[in-house]
Formats: sequence, structure tokens, C-alpha cells
Amino acid sequence: MNGRFIEILLVEDNPGDADLAREAFAEGSIESRIHWVEDGIEALDFLRHEEGFENAPRPDLILLDLNLPRCSGREVLAEIKSDPKLRTIPVVVLTSSERDRDIVDSYDLHANCYVSKPVDFPQFVSVVRGIQDFWLTVVKLPGGGESRS
Repeated sequence: MNGRFIEILLVEDNPGDADLAREAFAEGSIESRIHWVEDGIEALDFLRHEEGFENAPRPDLILLDLNLPRCSGREVLAEIKSDPKLRTIPVVVLTSSERDRDIVDSYDLHANCYVSKPVDFPQFVSVVRGIQDFWLTVVKLPGGGESRS
């Protein structure tokens, strides 16, 4: 992406899972910065540059858990995809749920991808690296460095 860091917003209420994701991205070959928020309200504040996130970068990719406090991942996804300034940001739902209803609902809300988190550490790292390889190497992301605010 023109020699700049890839900005990733990780929306995850489980500190252990957030640490695992950050470790997996840190070991990858893509220069990225992970911005972690713990709930849906913080995610929307980050994306809208509100409440302490005035200088937050626009993420190139969002990793979104569904089961979040204060504002669910579904609500966050709906807000992102209904906002003309945010809807082009790819959203990967990364959650522990394997329920068909959650998968269908996520795609109905225009998630770009749905991935179930494995419970095993090596598999979790493998999944995150797969996301990194695909979304940050194979896929052409919108923007390419110009202002997208």
C-alpha cells in the first residue's frame, strides 16, 4: 500500500484473543498497525474520530467480533455499511460463533468475510495469518493511501 503501514482496527472484548491476534500480525510479513478497541461504542467512536479518537487513522481493514458489550458487532457492522464514508472499509467478522443465523445475518449486513475463531492457539494464529495474507497481500484495498475521510 505505497510503503505505508496497513491500519487494522481490531474490535474484540477478549484481551486474550486480542493479544493473540496482535502477536500473529506482528509475526507476519506485512507492515501493519493494530488498533484495538474493546466494544462496539469504542469502535464507532474510533471510526468517526470521536471521544478520544480524534486522530485515529482510517483503517484499511476491520476485524470485528460479534459478541461485544455496549453495542453488538451486528450493530457496528450495520452502522459501518450504512455510512457512505465507512462502507468501503472491508469488515472481517472474526468471532467464536458458528451459528448459521450469525453467518447469514453478517452477510446480510454486508460483511466482507466471516471467520470462526478456533479455540486452539496454533490454529488461531494460522487463521489470523490467513486473514493477513489474503486481505493484505492478495486483495486490492480501496484508497491506496490518498485521503479517504
